[in-house]
Amino acid sequence: MLSWALTFFLIAIVAAVLGFGGIAGAMAGIAKIFFFIFLVLFIVAAISRALQGKSP
Repeated sequence: MLSWALTFFLIAIVAAVLGFGGIAGAMAGIAKIFFFIFLVLFIVAAISRALQGKSP
């Protein structure tokens, strides 16, 4: 999930450099959504692993 966020972020940077403002904004928004989904899944996985008593 984090790799998707980074991919969309890089596409947004390239689009911004080339002057495609609308595409850059859309890609940055998608990257932000993927990053927050990754963050939530990471926290849920860490909490579930801690509750099971396994060490990281």
